[in-house]
Amino acid sequence: MARRVSLPQADDLFRPTAGKTPGKTPETAPAEPADDADDASGRRRSSGRVRHDEKMTVYITSDELLDLEHARLSLRRTHGLAVDRGRLVREAVALVLADLEANGDDSALVRRLREA
Repeated sequence: MARRVSLPQADDLFRPTAGKTPGKTPETAPAEPADDADDASGRRRSSGRVRHDEKMTVYITSDELLDLEHARLSLRRTHGLAVDRGRLVREAVALVLADLEANGDDSALVRRLREA
């Protein structure tokens, strides 16, 4: 007996994530707007634990994924910080962008990209 699989329609795939989904509760509510990427001292910061409306897919090697997991576990074991991979990546991106903004040509990002 063949079963027919029900696939989502385009409206379901491309719906905004900001509204409430019936039957589901959001994991974290927005504490403040994620667009405000600077703290009181003017330094760039990550959006932290808020509901994110945008998604980006990044492909990494298995070694890079292992390094990311080791960093996550080290943060938990050594510093008592339980963070997920997404939060870790957002924090790292915020640090690199702040360094680029502050140091321009002398930033670690520019140096590493020139080496590649």
